[in-house]
Amino acid sequence: MLRAIRRYIKERTGPQPDSKHLDRPIDEVHYLVFDTALTGLKLKKDSIVSIGAVKMAGGKIEIGNTYYRLVAPRTDLTGQSVIIHGITPSEVSKEPDIDTLLPEFLGFCGNSIIVGHFISIDLGFINKEMMQLYGSPMKNQAVGTFILYQWIKQNEEEPCAYHESGQEDISLSALADKYGISVSSAHNALDDAYVTAQIFQRFISVLPGLGVRNLKDLLRIGKPLKSK
Repeated sequence: MLRAIRRYIKERTGPQPDSKHLDRPIDEVHYLVFDTALTGLKLKKDSIVSIGAVKMAGGKIEIGNTYYRLVAPRTDLTGQSVIIHGITPSEVSKEPDIDTLLPEFLGFCGNSIIVGHFISIDLGFINKEMMQLYGSPMKNQAVGTFILYQWIKQNEEEPCAYHESGQEDISLSALADKYGISVSSAHNALDDAYVTAQIFQRFISVLPGLGVRNLKDLLRIGKPLKSK
């Protein structure tokens, strides 16, 4: 059984893009934008509570092509985590655990380029489970919208009105507000994935004018920081 799962993971998790794919314009690439809800932010002590994802074909958000699952967490929910994402212990008590849901989620990801806001955090938790269960991390290449935003801010010839000087709030909700994107009050993983997708959609339209035209360029400037 374990051998079959490992084969499934190997087949359904995206390989490193070859040179032909790296030359593809960024508006022709398939993306998977995702977010997680967690019991907390400590990688060694906390765990995943839910996963939400939406697919994009270039700059087009595929509204009906989504994934959302609650997860029975490996660690206890705290009062603070419940306040943040609104998921209670009773809601997840009978949900599948991450061991069961990982193959399902990876199948949904396919060969897409993974996108997230503070994606190092989300990938850190996914890859912790991947390493524990299968001995290897996700193979899909990834970019972070927070990192892309910083790059755009630094490389615009004339900083736009969105990018004020000084210390700036670069949270997902703050960037959504800057770009006129409505945000739900609760931090639902699928809702946050939609918001991230809309921010990324804005970036896809701006980046070619700044010289980022193909996937190779995008992966170079948007590479996630390593999670601690």
